[in-house]
Amino acid sequence: MNIDFPPPSKGTFNNAGSCRRLSAYLEHEDLERMEKGIYTEGFFNLTEENLYKSQVVKDIDSNKAQLLKTDAKFYAIHISPSAKELQAMGSTEKEQAENMRRYIREVFIPEYAKNFNKGLSAEDIKFYGKIHYNRDRSKNNENNMHCHIIVSRKDQSNKKKLSPLTNHKSTNKGTVKGGFDRMNLFQQAEKGFDKLFNYNRSLFESFEYHNTMKNRGISEQIGLQEKIDIQISMMEDLKHGIKREQEVEKKQSRRLRN
Repeated sequence: MNIDFPPPSKGTFNNAGSCRRLSAYLEHEDLERMEKGIYTEGFFNLTEENLYKSQVVKDIDSNKAQLLKTDAKFYAIHISPSAKELQAMGSTEKEQAENMRRYIREVFIPEYAKNFNKGLSAEDIKFYGKIHYNRDRSKNNENNMHCHIIVSRKDQSNKKKLSPLTNHKSTNKGTVKGGFDRMNLFQQAEKGFDKLFNYNRSLFESFEYHNTMKNRGISEQIGLQEKIDIQISMMEDLKHGIKREQEVEKKQSRRLRN
């Protein structure tokens, strides 16, 4: 599961003002699908679906008490399952979309809320999600479903400032209380996915593996690779064991017939 926070920019992802431009961008795929006669879906939040862009813009843009003109008013989040993860979420687009919404509501947003260390729950987070079925620059249109989220800088009460891009992780002193540990979010969101969909994730496709290979030292990379080798060896032993049992059963079956 790839989760990232597109950095604020002067274009579509400019979050110092209205979310109108980002919301409009997230609807671009709807026009393409409608032209082809394919169903489209609106935005969704924790409890509702098929919401209009106008509601998203009004709700997010009005939730900015005590924020300065140049302050971030919202953040964008991009959640993209792998092909194997999508298969675990369903065999059709509709099944996958339904389970994507379920994952966002039951796993990602609750973990996002908890990660601020401010006693927040999913109900405290003001967000809107939009599912896309294709990816830009993709050579094929299969296994490309992903989700964009617009999340308010302020909580539902319009009182607490929440920034997933802060460098503070868990502080109890000073002007900044709480913080946000993105690595912990990625790990917990991955564990939550595996539990929700009974997904047997190999170490090779885990966040731990990719993060270690990208950011850690050689000794840690070698140690993790050794774990993977052991896991592969155990899987091979298991396969051989099953094959031997099947051969024994076949021999016993032939003896009984004779």
